[in-house]
Amino acid sequence: MPYFGQASEGHLLTCDARLQRVARAVVERYDCSVWEGYRGEEDQTRYFRHGKSRVRWPNSKHNVKPSKAMHLLPHPFPGWENTKTFYFFGGYVVRTAEVLGIKLRWGGDWDSDYDLDDQKFMDLTHYEIAD
Repeated sequence: MPYFGQASEGHLLTCDARLQRVARAVVERYDCSVWEGYRGEEDQTRYFRHGKSRVRWPNSKHNVKPSKAMHLLPHPFPGWENTKTFYFFGGYVVRTAEVLGIKLRWGGDWDSDYDLDDQKFMDLTHYEIAD
C-alpha cells in the first residue's frame, strides 16, 4: 500500500483536517505526494509575480493556518506535459472527497461544472476546500 513520505507528511500537517482526510484516503489506493499546503508571504508573492498564482498574499487559501488548499501530485511524477494523468488523478481525488462528504474545488475545474475546457487558469495539482 502506498504511503506518504516524510516531506509529504510535513506539508500535509499544515493543511485543514478535511484536506488531510482526503489525501490520506487517496494515498491508500493511488500513490501520490503532497507538494504544498501552507504557503507563506514570500512564496505567495513569488508565485503571483511569475504567474503561477492569480491571487496576492494573503488572499490564497494556501495563506491561512491550517491551509485550506494543497497541491497533490500523482507519484511517480509524470511530467507537466502529461496532462491526461493529472486529469485522471484529479477526478479520482474529487470523487474521493465526494464519498467522504467533503466539497473540494480542483484547479482543473474551478467552477466544478465537469467541463474541463472552460478554464482560464489551469492548476492541475491544486485542491481547495470549497466553502
